[in-house]
Amino acid sequence: MKSLVDFSCLFFIYVFKFYKKWRQEGKDKFFLKTVMYVYLSFVLYFTLMPILFYLPTSFNHPYKSMNFIPFIDVIKGRGDFLRQIGLNILMTVPFGFLVPLLKKEKTSLLKVLFFTFLLSLSIEILQPFVHGVRSADITDIITNCLGGMIGYIFYLLFKPFISKLLDYLKQK
Repeated sequence: MKSLVDFSCLFFIYVFKFYKKWRQEGKDKFFLKTVMYVYLSFVLYFTLMPILFYLPTSFNHPYKSMNFIPFIDVIKGRGDFLRQIGLNILMTVPFGFLVPLLKKEKTSLLKVLFFTFLLSLSIEILQPFVHGVRSADITDIITNCLGGMIGYIFYLLFKPFISKLLDYLKQK
């Protein structure tokens, strides 16, 4: 329920900031940008929300330093590390797929990895600030980048089909 305020804000930002602007760019761009916006909204939901509810107390707790030992949970057998790794990979597959579709110029795997890294790093840095119980972990960044790479491979595999779909949207 606390995240409802955040989703409401994201909805109003979409309606009053992006909707009209993206509609003017054509149905294909509107569709892709809207899908990316919805996707990123859900990434925020699973990684940082509720944000606005905790904003007044964000800096009233100690910042937990980032874990820089990759896969320490796997090595020590702590928690549900396989589930966490799987979810972190799965979370960024759509990002790796959508980024090249949104870029005007040809997008390489290296660019997708860079953008995925920036997204993941931003989330990992913000998590301990927003929620005192959350921590940042290098394993999450690594697995998110792997997910972005897998998404890019799916993009390459489905590019002919996606091109036809986008051409169809342009004609309508």
